[in-house]
Amino acid sequence: MIKFSEYFNDWLYGNDGYYATYKEIGKDGDFYTSVSTSPFFGGAIAKKIIKSIEDGFLPSNTTILEIGAHHGYLLADVIQFIYTLKPKLLETLNFSIVERFPNLQKKQEEYIKESFGDIINLKHYNDLQDVKLENAFVLANEIFDAFSCELVYTNDKDILQQAFVENHKIKFHDCIDEKIIKHCQKYQITKGEVGLSYEEFVNTLCKNITSFEFLTFDYGDRYPRNDFSARIYEKHAVYPIFEEDLDLEKLYKKSDITYDVHFNHLSDCFKNNDIQDVIFNTQLKALVEFGIIELLEILKANVDESTYLRQTQNVKTLLEPTGMGDRFKVINVRK
Repeated sequence: MIKFSEYFNDWLYGNDGYYATYKEIGKDGDFYTSVSTSPFFGGAIAKKIIKSIEDGFLPSNTTILEIGAHHGYLLADVIQFIYTLKPKLLETLNFSIVERFPNLQKKQEEYIKESFGDIINLKHYNDLQDVKLENAFVLANEIFDAFSCELVYTNDKDILQQAFVENHKIKFHDCIDEKIIKHCQKYQITKGEVGLSYEEFVNTLCKNITSFEFLTFDYGDRYPRNDFSARIYEKHAVYPIFEEDLDLEKLYKKSDITYDVHFNHLSDCFKNNDIQDVIFNTQLKALVEFGIIELLEILKANVDESTYLRQTQNVKTLLEPTGMGDRFKVINVRK
């Protein structure tokens, strides 16, 4: 019998885990992301990076560091839009990816090489612990919902229970972990996920990079729902983890497992490192503030109408208030 967090971690990152081998994203994969929806997602981030440099917060030779880059599509979109908007910056900027799996490193290198030839030199880090930088723009798209978590709930005797897994069956036992208990008391969590692994990540980031801007997008909200959000994606079908007759053994390591990110906890991880410049937003508001509408206006002046309308429709999907625009949240941090 193991803790749910260990089961979750092995599902995604263990031998033959879901992320240990390359997976398609988009219509041929298990799920969609903002990256697979429109290159203008990366374009808006590129515009944000350029502004941070022009405002003097980051130098022109800063490192753009992506954590969890999958194929490398997002970083490539960012580079392409920097080339379009401020091409001289590509002569001074540095580009890096944190990626633990060698096969994915190879995919990323091949894609960046295929896209930009020898113009871009890409550096890989196997782990965030290996990163030592004076300054960086750190981009992390949908990574925290893949950090291991515990499942907890308060029973009818008002006792906090913690999930364990045995033979792919989830069982609850009294929680005796003081850190989990204190976390649930602090955030008034009676039922749901507890992602304590956020803390080590943020602590390492703050220790290893002297000055940075950090940007992350993820599915979740500011406050915990006090319900289970853990779910499994397979070929665009979604299965709540406690769905009746769900065969976890069959899905194990062959499909994606995720949950809603608790953004107040993530914000507090930065504030506990004496960083107060932490902005929480919806994806809709953040992308509009970054300048995604202005990018569409530039496109309109340079392409035919059908291309413009097609790209506009994709951007609308990113910004849809009842869809991605509101369901995905953003934290933008400056240290």
